[in-house]
Amino acid sequence: MGRAFEYRRAAKEKRWATMSRIFPKVSRAITMAAKEGGPDPETNSKLRLAIQAAKAANMPKDNVDNAIKRAAGKDADDFTEINYEGKGPHGVLVFVECATDNTTRTVANVKSYFNKAGGSVVPTGSLEFMFDRKTVVEFEKPADLDLDEFELEMIDFGLETYETDGNTVYAYGNYTDFGTLTKAIEEKQIPLSKVNLQRIPTTPVEFTDEQLADIEKMLDKLEEDDDVQAVYTNIA
Repeated sequence: MGRAFEYRRAAKEKRWATMSRIFPKVSRAITMAAKEGGPDPETNSKLRLAIQAAKAANMPKDNVDNAIKRAAGKDADDFTEINYEGKGPHGVLVFVECATDNTTRTVANVKSYFNKAGGSVVPTGSLEFMFDRKTVVEFEKPADLDLDEFELEMIDFGLETYETDGNTVYAYGNYTDFGTLTKAIEEKQIPLSKVNLQRIPTTPVEFTDEQLADIEKMLDKLEEDDDVQAVYTNIA
């Protein structure tokens, strides 16, 4: 893991740890997933992913259950999933995933964040090829786990590669293998810290600390927006 990765992760975790918006964002994802594919996480992989995110955020189980129930309600909000792509300060590439009940509001806000930072939104699809969509499973390595054996075994369930950062393991697979890879790791009785779908840059770029500080200001604004669910960059 590189210096920029550590900078980005630390800044993001510090920010989200104090954000009151994290529960509404995760709750929205749960409701959308349940409305789209049903309330059973065993048969709805998208809902299972959203619930995993809720657990990682320490959301109470009652909140999760209520979010699922809202999907069946007559007054459930009708959200649309929409992505935006753009170039920010110092040429950083940014992919923004949103869930909104008002696309006019969302696009205006997202464009303003880029414009104020000296960047701009680009046509949809312009940057998508610059990111690979991956399942990322994070867990703390058990003392008796042989990672070489783990890799060989998990390849059959969609594991492509893994990285370590101290005692933390990041297992990567194609986004279509989310269900099988996550289930296979859980069946080894390995507690999962986080499971999510990420967009990994195909050509990561190194930025200086000064550049990262500028970039972070814009990312702050994006991630604080209620309609923004996730933000990805090509930071190395």
